Amino acid sequence: MDRILRQALMVVGALLGIGIVLQNRKPLAAWPVLHVLGAARSELTAALGLVVGGVLGYLLGPILVKWASRVVAWVESRLQRTPTQDLLSGSIGLIVGLVIAFLLGVDLSGLGFLGTILRVAITIGCGYVGLRVSIRRKDDIMRPQSWLPARLKHRGGQDAMKPKILDTSVIIDGRIADICQSGFLEGPLVIPAFVLEELRHIADSADVLKRNRGRRGLDILNRIQKEQNSVQIYEREVDPNLEVDSKLLKLAKILDGKVVTNDFNLNKVAELQGVPVLNINELANAVKPVVLPGEEMVVHVIKDGKESGQGIGYLDDGTMIVVDGGRKFIGQTVAVLVTSVLQTAAGRMIFAKLKAQAGMEAEAR
Repeated sequence: MDRILRQALMVVGALLGIGIVLQNRKPLAAWPVLHVLGAARSELTAALGLVVGGVLGYLLGPILVKWASRVVAWVESRLQRTPTQDLLSGSIGLIVGLVIAFLLGVDLSGLGFLGTILRVAITIGCGYVGLRVSIRRKDDIMRPQSWLPARLKHRGGQDAMKPKILDTSVIIDGRIADICQSGFLEGPLVIPAFVLEELRHIADSADVLKRNRGRRGLDILNRIQKEQNSVQIYEREVDPNLEVDSKLLKLAKILDGKVVTNDFNLNKVAELQGVPVLNINELANAVKPVVLPGEEMVVHVIKDGKESGQGIGYLDDGTMIVVDGGRKFIGQTVAVLVTSVLQTAAGRMIFAKLKAQAGMEAEAR
């Protein structure tokens, strides 16, 4: 292969050498003697250019090929690390910039050498600006919905069902399978490939607890795929330099979808970036039965509370009930009256007092 490249470059060098000589050849003299001498000199110069060009091509060929190979390998490695979205949006911006540069440089041909310099400068500048702007605005370019007017986008959002992108935490939690089975989630369920990879790493962990959680998440995914026909696996790489949570938010912007999670921190970051989020914990709190002050209920007190004399019990849905004066009834089931309800980010807390104590207070009044 080396020999073939050397021979090819030697031929190219010889042709370039004789071409340069012939292009710069001066007109022959009018007198016959000088004409003959000029012709001989011209042929000798052409032969010399042929030989010099061939020798230079043969000697410099391997160096040029090695340098070109390094440049191609460097460009290829850079392209492989660049996300596909960046390549597509950058290509679009570069083409638009070159078209604008061509239109601006049409009237500069009459300026001669100065016009050529200006056209080159305008071409480089417009191409670079188009490339940079398109890469920075790649999310809008690769999302056609953002091109529509606000009124049309609003109508389209009402008619179309946006995809729901599942987070790793909500898959491991498992309640998403029951929610999907109940039919409350509409639209396609999107499971990114990087979420599957994270689940696989958790399932292969040396820690027994993490390994069990990862395997549970994979079992939940298998169940959802069997029961739902709208499950999609997103195989494309979003951005290898980002973390999983950042990839989820970026994918939600690309697909114009919603992130399904029970991660409190991810929920807050998504709100800051304007990404819609469906939080399973908020849904669970919303569907809990409403309890009003003065209602009566039966509670099994299982432990003491933080304050003196308090007892703690739980409803079937996990809501914690703080019973004033219930410490001495730990391990027993008692009737209580609700005094107040506190809604926090972690869930709902119910404060109550013993029914017998409330009756005694009423009689005392």
